[in-house]
Amino acid sequence: MVGELEFERPVIELRKKISELREFTKNTDVDLTDELEKLEGRLAKLENEIYGNMKPWDRVQIARHPERPTSLDYIKRLFTNFLECHGDRYYGDDEAIVSGIAKYHGLPVTIIGHQRGKDTKENIRRNFGMPHPEGYRKALRLMKQAEKFNRPIICFIDTKGAYPGKAAEERGQSEAIAKNLFEMAGLTVPVVCIVIGEGGSGGALALGVGNHIHMLENSTYSVISPEGAAALLWKDASLAKKAAETMKITAPDLKELGVIDEIIPEVKGGAHKDVETQTAHIDRVLRESLSLLTKMGKVELVKHRYEKFKSIGEFQSTNDYIGVQ
Repeated sequence: MVGELEFERPVIELRKKISELREFTKNTDVDLTDELEKLEGRLAKLENEIYGNMKPWDRVQIARHPERPTSLDYIKRLFTNFLECHGDRYYGDDEAIVSGIAKYHGLPVTIIGHQRGKDTKENIRRNFGMPHPEGYRKALRLMKQAEKFNRPIICFIDTKGAYPGKAAEERGQSEAIAKNLFEMAGLTVPVVCIVIGEGGSGGALALGVGNHIHMLENSTYSVISPEGAAALLWKDASLAKKAAETMKITAPDLKELGVIDEIIPEVKGGAHKDVETQTAHIDRVLRESLSLLTKMGKVELVKHRYEKFKSIGEFQSTNDYIGVQ
C-alpha cells in the first residue's frame, strides 16, 4: 500500500481482514456479527499497543509520511481571508515557503510555513520543502511587516532542512538563516511556532525563534537527520534507527528537555488519518498561546523570548566537575 509503514502493518492487515468479512456478510446470507465484534475488539487492542508504544524511528516515519498534512492544509482550515504574499524583493519567490496575512477567529495574523509537495510534480515545484535564501528573506519580510502593523506571527515548521545546493550557497543561505535568527529574537509581536512534520537543522530553526514552540506528537525536531547523524557517528547511514533512539528528537524528549512548550496530541496513527480532528487539536493550543501572548507588551514579549531560549538545556561548570568549592 502507498504510505504503508512497517511498524503498523499488523493493524493494516487486520483492518483489511475485517473489511473483507464485512463485504462477505453483505453479499451472502452468512451472519458473522460475533466474529466481526471479536476482530474489532482485537483491532482496538492492537492499535493501542502499537500506537501507544511507538519508538523514535516510528515517529520519524510518520513525520515523513507522504500524506501528512502540510502548512497549506492547516492554513485553509484554521484561518479565513488568507492572502498569500510572494517574493523577497531581492531575488525572487521561493515556493518552499508560503507566507501571507489572514484572520484567526477575527484576529489579523501573519502566517509563514514550510511547504512540501504530496506528489512528485508538486515536490519538484516546492523543492521538497527545502527553502533557498529567498524563502527565508521572504519570511523575514513578512515578519517585519507583521511587526509594523502589530500582527501576531504564526510559523508552521516542516522541512528536512535548508537547500544545500551551490546556487543557494552563492546567494547567501547561511547569512539568510542567521539574519532570521537575529531578527526573530527581537520581534515585538507574539511569535508562535508549531512543528507539524520534520524540523530539520537550521532550515527549521530559521522559523523557530518563538515565544511558544509547540510540536505535533509524531513530529521531529533536530539538528540533523537520523541518517546524517548515523553517517557522521558510525560511517553508516543504515544505522538511522539507532541514531533516532539516541538523538532525543521526538516531542516527548524535547518537552522533557524544555525545548518545546506543549505537545499537540495526534489522532491515532498520525495526523494524516484525520486532518479535521488534527486541525481542531492545533486550534485549541494556538488559541491558548495567542490568548496569553497578546496580553503582553512589546518589551515583555522580547524578554519572554529571551528568557525562554536562555533557560533551554543544562550545563555543568568546570569548577563543579573537579569539585572546587
